[in-house]
Amino acid sequence: MNIYLLEQYIKSLKKEDIYNYALKEGVTLDNSELDIIFNHIKKDYKTIIYGNVRGVLNEIKSEVKPLTYSKIENLYERFKDRI
Repeated sequence: MNIYLLEQYIKSLKKEDIYNYALKEGVTLDNSELDIIFNHIKKDYKTIIYGNVRGVLNEIKSEVKPLTYSKIENLYERFKDRI
């Protein structure tokens, strides 16, 4: 994936984009979870895509509800080979 395009996408990403995608995937995020996920995406997107994501996932796991974390992990597994 072109890093420049990815960076531009991440810069333009809004919390409502994440919230709407979560709803589409059957997850309702509370404001705290939305903030946590948004901040991790903005801060850790390179690690999520190119590095060892386990550290980021472990941080998120301790910060969100178990059901939300389970869905995040499932989505990552589903999409990791596409990026």
